[in-house]
Amino acid sequence: MSSALATALTVIAAIATVVAIVLFARTLTGMVRTYQGGQPTRRSDNPGQRTATLLRETLLASRLKQQPVGAIVATAHWIVLVAFFVLFLTLVTAYGQLLSPDFVIPLLGHFPPFEWLVESLAWLMVLSIVFLIALRVSNRPDSKGRNSRFFGSTMWQAYYVEITILLVGVCVIALRAMEYALGSSKGESWATAVHFPFTAWIGSWFAQTPDSTLETGIAIVAFIKITVSLAWLITVAAQPTMGVAWHRFLAFFNVWFQRNADGRPALGPLQAIAVKGEAIDFENIDELDDDASLGVGTIGDFTWKALLDVNTCTECGRCQSQCPAWNTEKPLSPKLLTLALREQSHAAAPWLQAAADQRSNLHEDVLGIAERQLIADGDGDPWAQTSGGVMSPDVLWSCTTCGACVQQCPVDIAHIDHIVDMRRYQVLMASEFPSELNGLFKNIENKGNPWGMNASDRNAWIEEVDFPVRVFGMHGEDEIPADVEYLFWVGCAGAFEDRAKQTTKAVAELLHMAGVEFMVLGEGETCNGDPARRAGNEFLFQMQAMQNVEVLNEIKATKIVVTCPHCLNTLGREYPQLGGNYEVVHHTELLNSLVDDGKITAVKPVARTVTYHDPCYLGRHNDVITPPRELIGDTGASLTEMPRHGKQSFCCGAGGARMWMEEKIGTAVNKTRADEAIATGAQTVAVACPFCSVMMSDAVAAKQQDGGAEGVEVTDVARLMLQSVKSD
Repeated sequence: MSSALATALTVIAAIATVVAIVLFARTLTGMVRTYQGGQPTRRSDNPGQRTATLLRETLLASRLKQQPVGAIVATAHWIVLVAFFVLFLTLVTAYGQLLSPDFVIPLLGHFPPFEWLVESLAWLMVLSIVFLIALRVSNRPDSKGRNSRFFGSTMWQAYYVEITILLVGVCVIALRAMEYALGSSKGESWATAVHFPFTAWIGSWFAQTPDSTLETGIAIVAFIKITVSLAWLITVAAQPTMGVAWHRFLAFFNVWFQRNADGRPALGPLQAIAVKGEAIDFENIDELDDDASLGVGTIGDFTWKALLDVNTCTECGRCQSQCPAWNTEKPLSPKLLTLALREQSHAAAPWLQAAADQRSNLHEDVLGIAERQLIADGDGDPWAQTSGGVMSPDVLWSCTTCGACVQQCPVDIAHIDHIVDMRRYQVLMASEFPSELNGLFKNIENKGNPWGMNASDRNAWIEEVDFPVRVFGMHGEDEIPADVEYLFWVGCAGAFEDRAKQTTKAVAELLHMAGVEFMVLGEGETCNGDPARRAGNEFLFQMQAMQNVEVLNEIKATKIVVTCPHCLNTLGREYPQLGGNYEVVHHTELLNSLVDDGKITAVKPVARTVTYHDPCYLGRHNDVITPPRELIGDTGASLTEMPRHGKQSFCCGAGGARMWMEEKIGTAVNKTRADEAIATGAQTVAVACPFCSVMMSDAVAAKQQDGGAEGVEVTDVARLMLQSVKSD
């Protein structure tokens, strides 16, 4: 190889490297400053556990293995991830090869284990990326439309990243093959299959090639490898919203700073509403500054972690593919919502990067962008409006808070937290929300339940059973008697909704038959506040929650059983935020343990095929998946699973306060889920949530009116168990 060529390639590579590093560093610095412009929040507790979570999710691909992608895609992605870092050392080698084709990294260069690792990863990376490219091509949005999980993703960016990876892998293999050929020609001791296990066979093709040609070839391929890598780095620097590339750097930080240090998805309890990083106590709301924002109305109201969240999105579309709103033709896609917020954060970057006391001095165009409402009517696609708000209100209010997006996200984005924060602003600050919620809020505030029923009717179900039910205060109790094992929190649906009342009576009878002493609060109960909180009315939630916590603490409640997963989640996982700490179990958990202990025994098998619908707030949000299925098995029924079950269950459509909102766009979520249940051929659709019972019953009834779903019934797991326990 001529010295002139070596010098030219080296100079060009050096200049390009400096340019790429400077541009990348400038962009990265700007992004960090943008995130720092967000509101404060604490995310550095338990650093050791956070680091362990990061290592687990990275090295074991624990969040990637889930459907809809599965283990094969997860493995391919993991290989590319590992190769991205390990093969960086081959880039270092390439720089040296510009000057000397024989260059290797000292100590490592001819170390067989390292060489085996490099070559195996290079081949596996090439095969994996070809597979991933084929997968993306087969799921193109232009052929599958909304059914493609890549709908709305920037396809050219994804193809560019994938082709870059492919070219790098091919260059590594080509360089290794030519290194073997050159070493063999020179009689080097290391030029054997031991050092070139997967490329020696290619290198043997160049056995008759002159050394000078091989040396020139090595330098040129090394230069191509460097050029491809630097072009990618410059492109990434020029495209700060290129999530398919930037997540390779940001994901590690987003995973480390995720809400739960132990790696549990950001499901279950919502975070308390906060101002400047401090949770708000609505009893002292008058102490807040006049300009304090309750919730998130503009991009600057988000925390720094939320800004990091939306910029980490890989655009993979896993969340979109599982979202019940998107899958029923509604405008909400968790991915597109995230991308809209990402674009807005970069558009408002000058404002976010400026010091707080200097922001008012910025150009009016910058101020206009920063002050743009995130949620308001406008023109264009609802998830990316060209005028008005960043997104349409229909996007925000389509969410059922089912958690499928959060469960699926491979980089731990907390979609629900962001959606609820925006709802909070709409309710508490803008007073812009679906009109149906007015009735919900008034009924909870005035009557203590979403239906607006009288509190005196909470005990009506007791008159319909033929066994005694102890009601707190009936005999002048000041606290729960020592012989009472469980406080039975009946809930609003369990007390007022006819189908849920049947479940309440079944659970009470089973507890009575098992000899479990329980007591109900009766008129002392009031709504737990879940619908208000998910709808964004944090003030009403806190009012209800503090009232309930005060009562439960006064009567010294410790163990509580509920029939509603929303009560389970709120009493057990959200009330601790307000000083209420109780052991709360779902009725399927308690009944299952009673069966295991021999206190409940099935005597008459339920001779029906059953499919079980996992309530989102029981299975996905609170990990109660096995007990209901074991109970169904204990009844003698034959269980047939729907394709989407367990943590991949499909929502009934009632969560996120959607139970009290009209579903005016697309196909009804409950009808989609009911169709899936009916398609199993099961005679019974078992549920374990009063809201699911209502939604699934209504959908099955509608199907039956159209002449389908003949003989299909919807019933709670507890009612199935009661059927099997009674001999008459």
